[in-house]
Amino acid sequence: MAANIHSRLSTSTPTIASLVADLQKGEIKVPQFQRPFVWKDEQAIKLLDSIASNYPIGSLLLWKTDSKLATERNIGDFRLPETDDLTPTDYVLDGQQRLTVIYSCLGADESEQGFAAAYDLDKENFLRKPEAHSIHIFPLRWLYNTTKLLNFRTALQSHPQKDALNTRFDAMYQAITTYQIPVVTLKDLTVEEVCPIFERINSSGTKLSTYDLMVAATWSTTFDLNAEASQIKDALKSKGFGDIEGDTILKALAAVKTLSIKRDDVVGLRKLNKQEMETLVQQTKEALLKTVDLLTTEFRIHTWDFLPYEAIALVLCYIFAHVTQLTPAQVKLVRQWFWRSAFAGRYRGASESYISQDLELIHGYLLHAKGTPDQFGSPPGDEFWIKNVFRSNNSQSRAFILLLARTGPRNLTNGAAIDPAQALSIYNQKEFHHVYPRAYLKAQNTPGEHNAIANFCMLAASENNAISDADPHTYLPGCAATLGRDAAKVFASNLLPTPTSLDYSRATFDEFIRVRSPLLTTAARLLCQGD
Repeated sequence: MAANIHSRLSTSTPTIASLVADLQKGEIKVPQFQRPFVWKDEQAIKLLDSIASNYPIGSLLLWKTDSKLATERNIGDFRLPETDDLTPTDYVLDGQQRLTVIYSCLGADESEQGFAAAYDLDKENFLRKPEAHSIHIFPLRWLYNTTKLLNFRTALQSHPQKDALNTRFDAMYQAITTYQIPVVTLKDLTVEEVCPIFERINSSGTKLSTYDLMVAATWSTTFDLNAEASQIKDALKSKGFGDIEGDTILKALAAVKTLSIKRDDVVGLRKLNKQEMETLVQQTKEALLKTVDLLTTEFRIHTWDFLPYEAIALVLCYIFAHVTQLTPAQVKLVRQWFWRSAFAGRYRGASESYISQDLELIHGYLLHAKGTPDQFGSPPGDEFWIKNVFRSNNSQSRAFILLLARTGPRNLTNGAAIDPAQALSIYNQKEFHHVYPRAYLKAQNTPGEHNAIANFCMLAASENNAISDADPHTYLPGCAATLGRDAAKVFASNLLPTPTSLDYSRATFDEFIRVRSPLLTTAARLLCQGD
């Protein structure tokens, strides 16, 4: 296929005037999946200066096809003409921001809104077009307007420095009108062929996805994938999961329909007709609603941020699309699979093929009790908590946080209950506290991994700030004294050794994590057994 695609790829170096003309005729369009125009004035000015200096500004990537994308955006603030269904259109895959600046400054009519630039012949620089007219400031939208350009040159003759200004104008005019921009055009490729190319585009700093392209290349004029996806997002919003990614929705649709999330199977959804897609969307929406209900009730997951892996949601969505309700025995199997997969990092860096194979494996395990839980990973041992570093964005740390959430944690300082829903947010990292403060350990040159999972517990942000970098040999016994008879319960609620089982006034960091790790292991293994 690579050779076939290569034969349908062309390169060219059109002038700015040629690109502007194609935009004005509607032969180049910006599809809906592209970002709105977001460049600041300074960025636009730098682009114009690069063109005038004959610096490279990067290439444009276009997709020429006679398959009309259902929804298209105009260029920046400007409405472009429609084209008939028989005329091939060049859709911008990469370079929208640069092309918008070029059109806004050099192609738009003088009366139109949007960013308009000018060239100051006196200072020899580009600037936003001023409101008041000055004889030495040339509005760039006049560049291809013969009458306006000649009138400006005539007026310039009255300037005391007309010779110098004319020379500068000629240099600017020559630089812009002869400037050529490299353009790579993909000709007559299908959506299936464009997708893998499209997914690799990231020169703008914003990752573009298969979902974006699938939204544009929708099934028919009567079916809008984006609208259907919005319905799913709205349904999940009330449960706190409304920020689901478009790609996740696409994969969920493919998983439900084909037992696969491979790109070919995702893109293959386009073969379904409108009625089939609407039925699939409804089925997937209901399955996702059941999925987030289970994630919330069984695993204390209140946002996508603390789901260990996207694959977990896709598997559960597939399961709920094929069963009305899980039996108690099946829920236990789900627990075994979930906790083992999370602690073992089963889906870390997993390919779409691997996850697709797992869908079938887990289908047999959860629905037909085939196999054993060990196939999804082993429960963590004591060394797991000592060697693994706490980071809120990795699966092992998230599993640890979810483990703590199940124990009903209470503040070490005052015994007040901690709200796991508030703590389980990636934006509330201050809700997690080094039991032996890192700064203290560093100051004491204490050996070992100071950020080990075993050295963390939940603590309200305000209390965290109060403890700060205090000596654990002082603040921990102080907490125990303040808590009195509740000390054992509060420490245990954080899966910490109780003050009677460990002398916190003397225990070294190594002694602490060695005593605490078995407590975490015991709790984790119960979960991995499905209890």
